[in-house]
Amino acid sequence: MNEVFVEVTRKGCVMIPKAFREKHHIEGKALLVDTKEGVLIKSILDPLTEKGSLKKLFAGRTTKQLLREARFEEEKA
Repeated sequence: MNEVFVEVTRKGCVMIPKAFREKHHIEGKALLVDTKEGVLIKSILDPLTEKGSLKKLFAGRTTKQLLREARFEEEKA
């Protein structure tokens, strides 16, 4: 399924077909992006299901350590 016509209600609501929601993992909230071609709807990842995804990037440092480092860098600038 590539294209489908949907109805826009008087209040501006659009129903995203189930096949699209499932394929693109759209649940709860979505991000709307204004593009030259129209409106792009993007799924938003749920932080609860994605937790731990940045572990490799931060190499096991705690939030407090990261904040200290960021503040130190700001003070140097």
